[in-house]
Amino acid sequence: MSSSDIFLGETIGTAVLILLGGGVCAAVTLKSSKARGAGWLAITFGWGFAVMTAVYMTASLSDAHLNPAVTVGIAIKDGAWGDVPVYFAGQILGAMIGAALVWVAYYGQFQAHLTDPETIGEKPIEGPGPVLGIFSTGPEVRNTWQNLATEIIGTVVLVLAVLTQGLNDSGKGLGTLGALITAFVVVSIGLSLGGPTGYAINPARDLGPRIVHALLPLPNKGGSDWGYAWIPVAGPLIGGALAAGIYTIAFA
Repeated sequence: MSSSDIFLGETIGTAVLILLGGGVCAAVTLKSSKARGAGWLAITFGWGFAVMTAVYMTASLSDAHLNPAVTVGIAIKDGAWGDVPVYFAGQILGAMIGAALVWVAYYGQFQAHLTDPETIGEKPIEGPGPVLGIFSTGPEVRNTWQNLATEIIGTVVLVLAVLTQGLNDSGKGLGTLGALITAFVVVSIGLSLGGPTGYAINPARDLGPRIVHALLPLPNKGGSDWGYAWIPVAGPLIGGALAAGIYTIAFA
């Protein structure tokens, strides 16, 4: 794969991932959406299908990492770091594009939601904003070590599942079936481990949209919670490295 293919594939794939994943969050959150109040099951399955769609779409270009934690895990496993910066750049850019497209697709709903007096009173404007959860994750209980540990644990499960794909088939890869399995793993993580922090398990998925939230001209949007932002970046990167270590010890 060339660097241009990797960058293009990761940009497109991560944009689609965030468009569909952030889109289901917007659909469930915004008051004028037809899916308003659909709940956590809708969000977890929406993100799972988003992963499946994005991976199927771009695997031929870049192997569809779509997640810096996956890129780090694979780089440690294979000892190949040369393309890591290209992967990271495409992932962050794609996540920002996807988040901006969610805003475009739900523009009227954002305006209606954020100018509703009841919404304005939901959270203080100086704190995390009332629609920040559409863009990025946040903890239900703020406890730094627990929040970090939750992100690490969830990412270990994800990246170890990615690294071990195909081991039950005489070492052969699973091809396109791997996208479906990864999607189900993401749904499982969301259902089982997503409650405490919203399961970022992907630094680009959280950081790129958080930047977009900070930049967009959303009325009464509140803060972007930068004090928490390091946790969904550091936690998944640590989790990806740990998963690679477990793979090396147990499976290699």
